[in-house]
Amino acid sequence: MTAPPDDCLARNEWICGKYLSTRRDILVDAVLQHLELTALSVVLALAIALPLAVLARRWSLAAGPVLALTTVLYTIPSLAMYSLLLPVYGLSSTLVVAGLVLYSLTLLVRNILAGLRAVPEETRQAARGLGYGPIRLLLTVELPLALPAAMAGLRIATVSAVSLATVGAIVGFGGLGNLIYSGMNTYFKAQVLTASVLCVLVAVLADLLLLGVQRLLTPWTRAARS
Repeated sequence: MTAPPDDCLARNEWICGKYLSTRRDILVDAVLQHLELTALSVVLALAIALPLAVLARRWSLAAGPVLALTTVLYTIPSLAMYSLLLPVYGLSSTLVVAGLVLYSLTLLVRNILAGLRAVPEETRQAARGLGYGPIRLLLTVELPLALPAAMAGLRIATVSAVSLATVGAIVGFGGLGNLIYSGMNTYFKAQVLTASVLCVLVAVLADLLLLGVQRLLTPWTRAARS
C-alpha cells in the first residue's frame, strides 16, 4: 500500500497551516477587496439613507413610499439584483457596490427614521423656543438623539454587506467570496474553510468596531444604563 502524503494540501484537509503560509498574498488581497466593497457600499448607502429618512420624517406622506421602495429592493434575490444592474454597470466591482447599496438602504432608512421619530416633541419645541432653525435643530438635536438607533442600523447593514459581498463572486468581484466559490467548485477544503472563517471574522470585527464608535459617540446611553 502507498503511504498517505504528509502534506495537508495534498491530503486536501479542511484545516491546513500550509495553505495559510503559501496563499498569504491571495488571502490578504481577498480580505482587502472584501473590506473595500463593504466600506464603500455602506458609506454610499448611508449618504443616501440619511436624507431619505429626514424627508420621511419631515413629510409624513413621503414615509410610506420611501419605506415601501426600500423594502421592495431588499426582497429582490441577490442574483436577480445583479442581473438587473448588469446592463448599467457591466461586470465590474461597481455592480457589486450598487447592489450592496440598495440592500443596505432598508436597514439604514428604517433605523434612522425610527431614531428621528423617537426624539421627544417637547425637546424639539424647547429647541425652537431657543431660536433653533430646522437645519440647526436637525444637526444639533435630532440627529444626536437618533444616533443610537442609527448606529444599530449601521451595524446591521455592515454585517449584512459583509455577507452579501461574497455573492459578488459570480461576477469576479466578491472578495473572500471568490475564494469560497472557486474552492467549492474544485472541492478545495482548506480554501473554502479559511475564506469562510475570515469572512466571519471580518463581520465580527466590523460590528465590534462600530459598537465601540457608538459608545464613544453616545456616552449618555451608558450613563442611563448604569
